[in-house]
Amino acid sequence: MTRKTKLVMNIGAAFTKQVITVICGFVLPRYILKGYGSEVNGLLTSITQFLSFISFLELGVGAVVQSNLYAPLAKRDDEAISRIVVSSEKFFRTLSFIFIGYVAFLILLFPRFVASGFPFFYTVSLIIIIAVSSFAQNYLGVTYQLLLNADQKAFIQMSIQCVTLLINTGVSILFIQKGFSIQLVKLSTAALFLIRPIIQTIYVHHHYNINWKIQFAGEPIQQKWNGFAQHVAAVVVANTDVVVLTFLDTLKNVSVYSVYHSISYGVEQTIMTMSTGLEAMWGNMLANREQERLTASFSFTEWLVHNGISFVFVLTGILIVPFIQIYTQGISDANYILPIFGVILTSAFGMQCLRLPYFLIIKAAGHYKQTQTASIIEMLINVVFSVALVKRFGLNGVAVGTLAAMLYHTCYFAWYLRTRILNRPIRSFCKYLAIDVAYVLVCACLTRGFALRELSYLAWVVLALKVGAVCLAVLIAVNCVFYRSTIRKFMQRRKK
Repeated sequence: MTRKTKLVMNIGAAFTKQVITVICGFVLPRYILKGYGSEVNGLLTSITQFLSFISFLELGVGAVVQSNLYAPLAKRDDEAISRIVVSSEKFFRTLSFIFIGYVAFLILLFPRFVASGFPFFYTVSLIIIIAVSSFAQNYLGVTYQLLLNADQKAFIQMSIQCVTLLINTGVSILFIQKGFSIQLVKLSTAALFLIRPIIQTIYVHHHYNINWKIQFAGEPIQQKWNGFAQHVAAVVVANTDVVVLTFLDTLKNVSVYSVYHSISYGVEQTIMTMSTGLEAMWGNMLANREQERLTASFSFTEWLVHNGISFVFVLTGILIVPFIQIYTQGISDANYILPIFGVILTSAFGMQCLRLPYFLIIKAAGHYKQTQTASIIEMLINVVFSVALVKRFGLNGVAVGTLAAMLYHTCYFAWYLRTRILNRPIRSFCKYLAIDVAYVLVCACLTRGFALRELSYLAWVVLALKVGAVCLAVLIAVNCVFYRSTIRKFMQRRKK
């Protein structure tokens, strides 16, 4: 199977998985809100976020393991692959015991200090059930998943995820409609998520020559601990908002945040899926010293990302509140119509997506130690801003903290690449960013008078088509004016 074929299959599987994830992510919470209320939805969100902190214990080793696998996979060095896989498996097996201890700690503290309004055993049962689900997704078979990703075969585990997501959503909705407890709904999810690691294990044992009895001296995973800062930053930035709101605000606002977050995050992940396989492909090019092909591939990806993200996120920023008006109609126990919050949070996720090509090339090159200080700074910016602003500005405050952190880290990655890996001048990124901002402002002004005619999904689709047509026309004009040479080079390369 060629490199290009694998890339296409990975992108196709990732896009399909993300479409299913977004649809399921919209449908299921709506049933939970209607069936159990905003406070229960907020409780579920808080428990899930607190449990996701346990992935902090991975210490970024997963990304480093994947980076270390590129070279031996390119050389088909089974011995080196076996050393890395066995070392990784031992590491994650140790973490599973720490995970159990963390869950016990959470059971003791969370019901008393966060969910005091709920019965103790009600909250504890949810923590245990969601912990089983989290364990199945984050620890069982994680080494095999990293191996498949590094070998540009992410489409295998993503296909399995698509099936389990669809089945889980159908079963959960059925249980909610039948009046089952939220514990039974989440228990069915935990059981279904055990399927993926089992199938992955079977596939890897049949297609790779892993020597599980291999002996090695020293640590085969280079820079094993240098992914620490990158991972800490990712975990803290991803969870700070909900944790701050849980302790310094209300569970109802956590529920409001989760609805806006699910939309923005869904759009972000859809964008991310389009890059599935890029890191592995670039890692393969670096291992084979194909510098010219790498530079050409990166340049085209950079142009595509800035165009695509600007278009998608300006649509999201304009359409998110009209969508939530329809999505939450009939739910009156919290105020879900917050335009300013929607714009800030959407901008934060858009900024995170803009750093995608820069971040992927750094990961592909394995430059974890060199960029760890910036990751720590990003984390501190997010925490300090969010805590300082939440009391006065509520949801808007935590969203500003996230936006500030994302803006800093994106600019840092572009700055880092000016002398490392690709030797790209920073002015190239500055030009892209200035054009992105101008494009968003023009689109916002031109669509300012557009409004939702009625609270229905059909009316929202009509509004989306109008806004999309205007934004697409502006995007075409921008490319004709500012990116003519880039498009010309791409067309010439396609002809060759």
